[in-house]
Amino acid sequence: MTRFISEAESAALVDDDLALAAAREAFLATGTGSTFPVVIGHSSLPGTRFTLKSGSAGDLAGVKIGSFWPDNTDLPRHSSTIVLLDPATGRLSAVVEAAAANAYRTAAADALAVDTLACKDSRTLTIIGTGHQALHEVRAVSRVRPVDRVLVVGRRADAARNFAAAVTGRLGLAAEPADVEAGVRAADVLVTATTAREALFDADWVRPGTHVSAMGADGPGKQELPVALYERASLFCDLPDQSRAIGEFQHAGSATPVALGAVLAGTVTGRTSPTEITVFDSSGFALQDLTLAAALLRRHSSGVSE
Repeated sequence: MTRFISEAESAALVDDDLALAAAREAFLATGTGSTFPVVIGHSSLPGTRFTLKSGSAGDLAGVKIGSFWPDNTDLPRHSSTIVLLDPATGRLSAVVEAAAANAYRTAAADALAVDTLACKDSRTLTIIGTGHQALHEVRAVSRVRPVDRVLVVGRRADAARNFAAAVTGRLGLAAEPADVEAGVRAADVLVTATTAREALFDADWVRPGTHVSAMGADGPGKQELPVALYERASLFCDLPDQSRAIGEFQHAGSATPVALGAVLAGTVTGRTSPTEITVFDSSGFALQDLTLAAALLRRHSSGVSE
């Protein structure tokens, strides 16, 4: 029988611990699992977009459909649906609506990268971007490092002020707006969570020892980081081929990023010194979605909700 979890149910079931454990499982599975080229489509309505990310690992096989309908008013603009197949028969096994859970899933990849690559005493987090995803990134990162100061960089001063207030009000962290140069120069951990299509800052502003997580690039032409930064940094990502096709490292020339899963598995070295700059690019991959769906299904069966 096909199992179904609605958006309301998955939103009630998900939390940071579940998302982080699922992300770790997914990244470790990149060495043995399979992922397939991302398909990007749209409807007949202008500005719409949907992305199909598919893969398999162990007893999991399926696809995540993420959509963006910018003109939605009564419904959310973003949605996410994970379809699991029975790997033995190919028949439909489960459908999980997971728009809210997807935000946790994305932030969990960031937290995993920060926990693996950032200096242990990182206390100042700078976030560039003030959208819905940005708050998830701040929360997730602050759970794995002793963050006691958050600097917020936004395109609009009022948005940065409001976001800083939300960080303090919801997460209890000291937060304040900053201009982009001051924010980048002060960062121990720098997270970009935007839809930018050109570099957001100057590479020379990044201090030695900084960790950078670029979370926004997931399609051709998207870019958040300056290309000059790659000459000074060690580069990591979720999937190297995908990162070079649709992620931040499509702009990295001949530089070869390292899969974070290989670092987690101990086959590749991560950070090598306190002064090394590390960069992680997350374009999101199917195994994250499959492990997230499986975790939600297990929690749903156990009757646990938050």
